[in-house]
Amino acid sequence: MKLNYKRTIFIGMAFMSITSFWQLYDNIIPLILQNNFGIGETITGGIMAVDNILALFLLPFFGALSDKVNTPLGKRTPFIIGGTAIAVAFMMLIPYSAKTTNFPLFFISLGIVLLAMGTYRSPAVALMPDLTPKVHRSSANAVINLMGAVGGITTLAFISLLVPKEPLPNYTKLFIAVAAFMVVSIVILLSKIKEKKLLEEISGLPEYQDSIEEDAEQETSGDMPKEVKKSLYFILASIFLWFTAYNAVTTAFSRYATKVWGMEGGSFASALMVATAAAIVSYIPIGFISSKIGRKKTIIIGIVTMTTSYFFGYFFLEPSPIINVVFAFTGFGWAAINVNSYPMVVEMSKSGNIGKYTGLYYTFSMAAQIFTPVFSGFLLEKVSYRTLFPYAVVFSLLSLTTMLFVKHGDSKPTKKKKVLENFDVED
Repeated sequence: MKLNYKRTIFIGMAFMSITSFWQLYDNIIPLILQNNFGIGETITGGIMAVDNILALFLLPFFGALSDKVNTPLGKRTPFIIGGTAIAVAFMMLIPYSAKTTNFPLFFISLGIVLLAMGTYRSPAVALMPDLTPKVHRSSANAVINLMGAVGGITTLAFISLLVPKEPLPNYTKLFIAVAAFMVVSIVILLSKIKEKKLLEEISGLPEYQDSIEEDAEQETSGDMPKEVKKSLYFILASIFLWFTAYNAVTTAFSRYATKVWGMEGGSFASALMVATAAAIVSYIPIGFISSKIGRKKTIIIGIVTMTTSYFFGYFFLEPSPIINVVFAFTGFGWAAINVNSYPMVVEMSKSGNIGKYTGLYYTFSMAAQIFTPVFSGFLLEKVSYRTLFPYAVVFSLLSLTTMLFVKHGDSKPTKKKKVLENFDVED
């Protein structure tokens, strides 16, 4: 049995819809909070951290809950349908509340949207390993990541095209476009992937049975060696620190471009599109680099590259095409980190409990995304918007320091036989 790429693309429609929303959330909600409601940077950062606070509780809860349910549609599909429907319905109230400056309506509708997104993110991600034998999950994950990138770039394109260059733009068309994209993605998923029927068809295949037996054999007991545990702590600290740097820039960039560079409408999105595109095309050379020098050294290259890009970003006082070059290096650096960090966490485990260590990874990345919008927002408001890039430089350098102490979990992955496999960020 070979990986069914066509089917995996359809499975990836759920992740594509999710990333399209989060791209909208990260770039537009801060602008609405500040420009339409006059909220300061610190409080804006606090509100922007709410989704990550909710994620700490919602993602593991609904992921585990979807493991236990059994419906005619399957385990994951009901959550995907329900979460998408509620999120899309209440999304439409956000631009209306912004236009009418009705903050209670805005806050309630945004809260419901965030809750709805939290209910189906984990089930949507779990759908791929559910329907893919373990031996093929690497290639399948590559497809899922590409679909996610398509969702993010699509929203950035919508922002560039549909946000008028006005002090208080009307975001209605943008929200309609993203909502329609989400709905179409899920409709295609549902029309092509019949979860329960498909699971019944593949569950009897030898490769699927091998996956189940291998997972059972990996459930071993025993404490992690002290030296390995030390490396685990250091890489988790590194994850927190580089997410603190990166998320500060991506969350605040729309406001930075408006306040410091005087950019209007959705013109700021072009730089973020360059960063995303650079990350996508970087997976191939990063795959080759990792196979030659190992994951730890590749991560260090990524950290140094991102730190350098943050450093040069500070010196731009007005919009310039060269900023796209800087963001291209940001995308490359982030890809180098993202491809290799999660596998290092998982490889330190002797228990084979991937879910547990996946939870650790996301706990520290989410914690950073709770902390950094508030702290960086405070500095933007109380000191200067120009603190954004130096802030990122400091935390990026701190992540480099902690990463140097990581002594375990490294490997030199086997060179990929297929080009597509280089896009994988592991299971």
